[in-house]
Formats: sequence, structure tokens, C-alpha cells
Amino acid sequence: MTLPTTALGRTGLRVSRLGYGAMELRGPRAWGPPVSDDAARAVLNEALDAGVNLIDTAPDYGDAEEHIGRWIAHRRDEFVLAGKCGCSLADGDPAHDYTRANVRAGVERSLRRMRTGHLDVLMVHLSPSVSVMAAEDTIAGMRELQDEGLIRFTGMSGELPHLPEHIATGAFDVFLLPYSALDRSHEGLVGAAAASGAGTIARGAVARSLAPPPEAVPEPVRRPLAQRHARLAAARLEELADGAPVTELLLRFILGHPELHSVIVGSARPEHLRANVAAAGKGPLPPDVDAAVRARLGPA
Repeated sequence: MTLPTTALGRTGLRVSRLGYGAMELRGPRAWGPPVSDDAARAVLNEALDAGVNLIDTAPDYGDAEEHIGRWIAHRRDEFVLAGKCGCSLADGDPAHDYTRANVRAGVERSLRRMRTGHLDVLMVHLSPSVSVMAAEDTIAGMRELQDEGLIRFTGMSGELPHLPEHIATGAFDVFLLPYSALDRSHEGLVGAAAASGAGTIARGAVARSLAPPPEAVPEPVRRPLAQRHARLAAARLEELADGAPVTELLLRFILGHPELHSVIVGSARPEHLRANVAAAGKGPLPPDVDAAVRARLGPA
């Protein structure tokens, strides 16, 4: 089976419709369970072997950048690498700094960690307002890095309320935005971003809503996850899955958005990755099943 690919908007980069999100490799330096070197090596190489050629990461993801550099830097020409800027230089610090100096320092550190000479896409992390970025010279700093060849394209990991103004600037070549069957609040903005010529990548809950969130998760994060889990349980989507896992149904729903170029899904286990690859290989849901999913989950 060959994973379908598409052009990532005006970048011209050819990406697999299923991408790999490295957040699951974050380990003890960030919130999350530790991931062994062997597990990280296995899942990253399995992804590339399966044809997943888009990898999304961030300095905030603990050990993820080091794992990418250690285990697949020698295969750098096989994948499109998307990183983030604005993250703190202090590991584990949730504060973000969008100044030109911090953007540069963060990119230079990411390049060292991942043992590469460039990022294919550099995205602004955590959706700051256009006014904040203007005050901090964020976009100018990104352009400078682009001129030097340290990044190829600019991007925004954005969401409401600031995403519409991000799109309106025309400054970003790629948008990473939340979209899933359980959160369709950005559904129209996927189309708006694509209409601007930008590449569109979905992030968000494919598997996290299948189980109640652990009590250890901070309350502001745990509450919406718990609400989504309750909605999902009440919808009884397994009745529509024709024997397939509900995760497959959710992933194929996302792939049905006609203006979405790729979706990133994270995993620290090769067997989970293989299941995601198999699901993505089937393509979007049939129209009647897509409609039934929407009806059971209700309004976005």
C-alpha cells in the first residue's frame, strides 16, 4: 500500500496526507511518559519506511528533537521537517517569547538538535496575535532566517480567535490548525487558508478522546478532553465503523476535508503507527458515513 500524497499549498512540497506528530516523543523533559531510545528509533524509522514524509515537532516537545536528530538525520532527504518558533530556551518553561532574537536562537538550537541545516517549514507556536508579532518583529525574524536558507517556508500553528487575522496577513505559507470530528470549529478556516494558497495541516484529537483523560492532566486541559470523551462515547460511532477501530473512522473523517492537505497524528508505538497508515491508505469516509458521523456528534 502506498500512502497518498499532495502538494502542500504554494510551497510545492510534496507531503503524505498522513504526517507524524513528534509530541508523543516528548519524554520526561516535558509533560508525558518517558520514551526509550529504542522505541523512538523504531517508530520514526517505521514512519519513513511506511511513506510518512511529513514530521512535525517543536522545542517544547521535550526529547523529540534529539530523537529526530539521533535516529533519522541520516535520512533527512526523505522527509519534510516542520518545526516551531517562539518557544522558551529553558526546557520545560511554558512561557513563549516571539522576539526576533529568540526566534533565531530557537531555530539554531533546533537545527543542532536535529542535525540538519534547515527546516522545511518554521511555524509560529501557540497562535499569538498579529499585534504581538508586529511588536516583537517575529515575521521579520523569520524572513531573515529564510533569506539565509535556515528555513524554507513560514508557517503558523494557529487557532481562534487570531487565526483569521493570521490568514489575512498573507505572511504564512503553511497553517497547522485544529480540526477533527469532535472539533469542527475551524472547518471553514481550513478552506480560507487553502484559498489563500497556503498549505493546510490538521492537528487535534484522533485518539485522545477515546479514553477519559488522566487525573494528572492539568484541569484546563483535562476539562475539554473529558467533554469530548463524553460526546464520543454517547455517539456510539463503533456502530458506523463496520468492524474497524473508531480511531480509523475519526482519521478518515479528517481526510475527507477537500481543502486539507495533511493531518499529523502522533504515536510512540509502531503498531499504532501501522494502524494509522492502514487507515489513511483507505482514504476519506464514504459520504453517507461522513454524514452519519456529523449527525451523531452534532454541531461543531
